Amino acid sequence: MATLTREPRRQAAPRRRTPSKRRPPSRRRRATRRNLTAYGFLCGALFCFALFAWWPMVREVVLSFQQTNLVDEPSWVGLDNFRTVVNDPAFGQAWRNTFVFTLLALLCGYVVPFAVAIVLNELRHARAYLRFVVYLPVMLPPIVSVLLFRWFYDPGPGLFNQALDAVGLPTLAWLDSTSTALISLVIVSTWMNLGAGVLIYLAALQNISGDLYEAAELDGAGILKRIWHVTIPQTRLILTLMLMLQIVATMQVFIEPYMLTGGGPENATVTVAYLMYQYAFVYGGNYGAGSALGLMLMLVLLAVAAVQMRLTRES
Repeated sequence: MATLTREPRRQAAPRRRTPSKRRPPSRRRRATRRNLTAYGFLCGALFCFALFAWWPMVREVVLSFQQTNLVDEPSWVGLDNFRTVVNDPAFGQAWRNTFVFTLLALLCGYVVPFAVAIVLNELRHARAYLRFVVYLPVMLPPIVSVLLFRWFYDPGPGLFNQALDAVGLPTLAWLDSTSTALISLVIVSTWMNLGAGVLIYLAALQNISGDLYEAAELDGAGILKRIWHVTIPQTRLILTLMLMLQIVATMQVFIEPYMLTGGGPENATVTVAYLMYQYAFVYGGNYGAGSALGLMLMLVLLAVAAVQMRLTRES
């Protein structure tokens, strides 16, 4: 009788686990992560901008209707601060000086940098060196530039009077005369801001296609016609933007009259921003009146910006 022999069971070999492949993040997840990062940076920028730009404007509007010394509880006074400012004899003089300074600063600080940029753009040699020389005043702190010009305007050993004396011309009381004090501040402001304007205009000029100039030359256009018919139309947008920025900047002039003339002589250089400083820190801390004057200036600048945006949109 045959006997059945059982074969020993073979143990099943352990299954090899295939390493799980991690799925790459889906496109939506990557987009969400990227957007969250962008929103995080945006929120940080908005927070800083709101804290240092929008909040001071809101506080200025509130303070213009209050009487406060920033320590005790403020009291609402309605339009009293505006009446105080308007009835000040220096109010009209400050606005007149501000508008005259803005007009003169635009004539010098708007036309001169554009002309210098055109000249530098036409040069073929030493262009980088001349750009550095033109931009050099921008790298100086404004207070250093103002103190430098204080020595230039000195009626004794000042550079300008020595130059006039060297060529036989009568010397001038630059900062001590009502007829020359304001134009002296305009010269300082133009010199301080010349380099930045020249670089911006140069960047715009270098984007103009050379074919336009060649076509104009073939049509017999001289340099003035090329500037009028090619350069200015091609840079119209940047010219409009710079005009608005310079109006806003020059109407807030403060450092020049504060450091050089103190508003004198005979209020010939008192500007709106300098009068605000006097109300807040000289006339016994009348922050409400200073804020009211600042609110008036802000409304004027908003009107200028609205006109500029309207012109830009129509063009």
